[in-house]
Amino acid sequence: MFYKLMLFWLHNPQVGELTLIGAVPAEALWKGVTSVSNAGRKRGRGKGVGKKIAKNLNRGQIIGVGKDNIIWPGLTVPVIRGRELVQQQKLPEDPEREKKLIKLRDDMGHFRPLKLSPIERGWSGTKMPGRSIGPPDPVGEETFEGFDTKVLELKSVFNMEGNMGRRRQISAFVVTGNKNGSAGIALGKAAEAKVALRKAKNRAGQKLLYIEIFNNHTVYHDFFCQFGKTKIFVTKKPEGYGLVCHRAIKTSCEVIGIKDLYAKVEGPTNLQHIVKAFLIGLLQQKTHQMLAEEKKLHVVEFRKENDYFPTVVASPPICRKQAQVKPYEVMDYTQYALGDRVFLRKKKEPPFFTKLPSWENYLKKAQYTRNRNKVKVSLLAEYGQVQSFYAEKYPECVQGYRRPQETVAE
Repeated sequence: MFYKLMLFWLHNPQVGELTLIGAVPAEALWKGVTSVSNAGRKRGRGKGVGKKIAKNLNRGQIIGVGKDNIIWPGLTVPVIRGRELVQQQKLPEDPEREKKLIKLRDDMGHFRPLKLSPIERGWSGTKMPGRSIGPPDPVGEETFEGFDTKVLELKSVFNMEGNMGRRRQISAFVVTGNKNGSAGIALGKAAEAKVALRKAKNRAGQKLLYIEIFNNHTVYHDFFCQFGKTKIFVTKKPEGYGLVCHRAIKTSCEVIGIKDLYAKVEGPTNLQHIVKAFLIGLLQQKTHQMLAEEKKLHVVEFRKENDYFPTVVASPPICRKQAQVKPYEVMDYTQYALGDRVFLRKKKEPPFFTKLPSWENYLKKAQYTRNRNKVKVSLLAEYGQVQSFYAEKYPECVQGYRRPQETVAE
């Protein structure tokens, strides 16, 4: 179309209406289709405008080639070929050209999701929540080495203004940390998602908190925390247990450096409330040394794997004597840290099949073999194999014993 207008204007200079000086560029034309005026925006128009995508109509086009397949000397072919002057010539039509252009333009309107590796994916596919966006930007000469920022929430928010009407913004909520106890959270808002994420990331780097971690893998004790109506019950777990909790808490623990934890969320599952409540609970932890100094008593640990042998883990500068300890004082570490509160746990009901008559028959049959596994373990621990204590006197008491075959001499 552009070249036909140009040729028509050159051959008809007396037509003043068709001038190339006043031609509207493609960007302005697409803006009229994909946008809305300020007056219309005030009245709430153009709500679905963002779904329309401007298409590049020049893509797939070749200069000089149009619906009419014509050879243009000096444009599509050389003017002189050898010693001959090339003349304008019309070639047969190409029916496949229009089909290819239509298909190419239709593909422009479809959104192609980004292909990410499983490690780079967030909580759900290619969406931003759960994905890493790198460390915060350096502040002067200070850099955030070892830090990583993860997106917790990315959503659209709207604000009603008197001048512009309903204004749309992107809200980003992120958490950053160095996996060694330092962490920070922040909220950023902007018209574009990239700007909002950068704002939130840099703000989180400027609001760092230090969190105590027990043995570099879990919390010091069980605790209860609350923000608004959201309640979280956190339980300390041994090494190797993992993070069994809400995905926002799990992501926060990964950047903080906590590896083993169990957390139960009750009430509203607002992501910002969950993360804020969890951080408040972590900051309110009481370490062994803090508790020893508060109570002025030794903190003693009893572990099952150590056969409940008492181990002193913290001692105060000045320790009280037995006579100075009041009888009603709380001496349990977890109960004292929880503020004399106890988790109300639901009682586990027995399985349904224990009420059936067949279960009683099973118990009667299993009565004779009820201690078989314990006996096997004790024999293996004492003798190194499953055998009776009469094995020395009677070798046939050993498991797997075979009687020697008797041979008759001729």
